[in-house]
Amino acid sequence: MTNTRIHTEADLDVGLAELTQTDSRFAALLARVGRPPLRRRPDGYAGLAAIICAQQLSTASAGAIWGRLAAAFDPLEPEAIIRARPARLARLGLSAPKIRALKEIARAVVRGELALTALSQLDAEAAHAALTRVHGIGPWTADIYLLTCLGHADAWPAGDLALQEGARLAFALPARPTVKQMIALAEPWRPRRGVAARILWAYYRAAKGREGAPIQPAEPERGANGR
Repeated sequence: MTNTRIHTEADLDVGLAELTQTDSRFAALLARVGRPPLRRRPDGYAGLAAIICAQQLSTASAGAIWGRLAAAFDPLEPEAIIRARPARLARLGLSAPKIRALKEIARAVVRGELALTALSQLDAEAAHAALTRVHGIGPWTADIYLLTCLGHADAWPAGDLALQEGARLAFALPARPTVKQMIALAEPWRPRRGVAARILWAYYRAAKGREGAPIQPAEPERGANGR
């Protein structure tokens, strides 16, 4: 795959064609569920904040909280979140852990410790490492940011519950695979694991009759620094 990013529908079409040639099982999945959505959102601090807001919440709840936050801070800039009182953020529906995460990430951006604009120039592994060094950004958040905000074609959110369940159902696995098993499962799909994720989320949605959106593990995330 010469293009390491999926920014457009045409990019996704190329990735789908290449992945189905690599693993014919995906052709059968596509025949059942149809073409998956592109799944892109804006990058930068606002895109990262939207992912934080969505953690461990239903799609409807996350959307409502994000709508209130985006309306209260337009544009949503890290400096504004740093200045905002926690009580004001809490009234918008944000939990205390999410408020801490948004503020810590905002401080890292303002201090230059997290150069969000430079992440698009890095490969997926380096960008993931840069994100998870920041307190408040765990592996799941970093993976979803790489996939949906930066369009990394090979991003693979191995800890995502909907993705794990989608893989179990699609490939008739005896149990929902662990993170380690998901990493091994997807190894043959490099460098198109982000395309595989989109198909498996679509399959999860079709099989379960619910939105196949990313679902964070129940355990709170920790960054690579362990905090």
